[in-house]
This record gives sequence, C-alpha cells and structure tokens, in this order.
Amino acid sequence: MDSKNKFKSGFVSIVGRPNVGKSTLMNRIVGQKIAITSNKPQTTRNKITAVYTSEEGQIVFLDTPGMHKAKNKLGGYMNLAANSALGDADVLIYILEANAKFGNQDEEVLLKLSGLKMPKILVINKIDAVSGEELMKVTKDLTSRCDFDETVPVSAIEGTNVDELIRVIMQYLPEGEPFFDEETVTDQPVRQIAAEMIREKALHALNEEIPHGIAVVIDRMDFSRKIVDIDATIVCERESHKGIIIGKGGSMLKKIGTNARFEIEKMLEQQVNLKLFVKVKDRWRDSDFLLKNYGYNADDYKTGK
Repeated sequence: MDSKNKFKSGFVSIVGRPNVGKSTLMNRIVGQKIAITSNKPQTTRNKITAVYTSEEGQIVFLDTPGMHKAKNKLGGYMNLAANSALGDADVLIYILEANAKFGNQDEEVLLKLSGLKMPKILVINKIDAVSGEELMKVTKDLTSRCDFDETVPVSAIEGTNVDELIRVIMQYLPEGEPFFDEETVTDQPVRQIAAEMIREKALHALNEEIPHGIAVVIDRMDFSRKIVDIDATIVCERESHKGIIIGKGGSMLKKIGTNARFEIEKMLEQQVNLKLFVKVKDRWRDSDFLLKNYGYNADDYKTGK
C-alpha cells in the first residue's frame, strides 16, 4: 500500500454544553440512530460510542453528556463521563450553536479544552439559523478564546458540511488498524439502545420537569419467538409523576410505547411486543445503589472529577 494512503483510525470526542446537537451530529455521520435526541438539555447521560468506517479510515466517536453544573449524583456521573472522554481522544470536537449566546458554561469548557494537547476542531452547528456575517463574528470570537486547529461550520440536522468535517478529522487521525469491523456502528448493547429509545420517546411526550427524573430499565428481552418480547420499566421520582407518565386511561404510556416500539423495530428489523411499566423510586438520582442498577456506574470513569 502506498504510504500516502495508509489506513487511519482513532478516537474523536464530541464535547460541548447540553443541547447543542452533539448526538444529532454523531447520528448523521454514522448514518444511523445511535444516540437519542430531544430539545431538552442533558438528554445524553452516558458516553456513547459510534463508529464511522470508510476506505480511508475509521473514526470512533465518543458522544458525551453536556458539561453542566451538577445538581445531584446523576449530574456528577454525567460530568465524569464527559471528562473521561477528553482523555480518551486523539482528536477533540467542540460544538456550539451558531445562534447561541456564549455564556459562563462555555467559558469554563473552553478553559478546560485550552489545556489539552490533542488537535481541537471547532464545529459551529445550525449555520442555517444565522447570516454569513454573524457566522464570521461567532467564529472569530470563539477562535480568540481557544487555540482551535480547524473550524468547520455545519448543520447537523440538514447534513450541511458533514463530509467536510469527516475529511478534516481524517487529517488528524494516526495511522493504524481499525478498532472495529466495518459493519459495527456502535459498541452499545441492544438492551441499552432500546432503553434509551424508550426514554427518548418519554422525553418527547412529557412536560419539562419530569424527563430529568426518569430512567428506563429493560427487565426482559426475549428473542425466542419471531416477535421480540420486551418488558421495560420507566422509573420516576414521585407518585404525581407516575400518574402523568401513565396518563388518563393509560393514554400517555401507550403513546410512549407505540413511538418507542416503532424505533426499536427499525433497529432490530423485527416485530416487537413492548410492555411498559412505571415505578416510583424517590430521589433515585442521588442514590449510588440505584444509579448503578439503572446503568450509571461512576466506577466506569476513573479519569477525573
């Protein structure tokens, strides 16, 4: 093989404050829904791996929870997950919306990034929401605050400039063998993805205060029949929230289940029989035991606080 065309592979962390389009961008690049999305902040709770493979190389994306000020142990776990991804990366992407106001959270994130030695790419999302002049102003402001190696404006939802971003990332990856086979798009277990899809549909359907206080646990996933049987529990923190999640005559729970089943069937390419239950666990977001039970294990992240 020509030395100029050697295969490249590496890890790319996508960081930024909550709700700036990190998961949407990653899903767009790999061409498949890996991470759930919503217009509510702190949708992503774990570090999620997605894999993009081409003839040129393999990019292993690490989508992270948005960096924020933690108000409970779940928030602290999310920050651990985000911070750990910084140390795992060969290249770092910082993403910010073109039409967002730069705030204290952004300042703190950029200060942290400035001390990192790996190549850093500034990705400005939602470029369709601003004029060319506004985009130039935002770019100039951000590049003055942190020493970025590249700047790529994109629209993650429309796919604008995503190919250019992939090309730029490849330039900074080391040469090496792929970490995953070319058919792999994520290392997440199917049960975890299914649980997240249910949580996404709950995020879309429920009002503002409830989503932060729910978790989804897959109790059973049976592939022994042509129709996959899935039993899942939506965990909430208050009895009043349980009533809202179930809805009048079970209408809300049915809506969440119907929408989630559609997504899970697309993923599995099989029919699904999904049964949802609702359980109250008071203050589960501050319980180390329950956090681990629901898949948020701080012991997985040893790199920072």
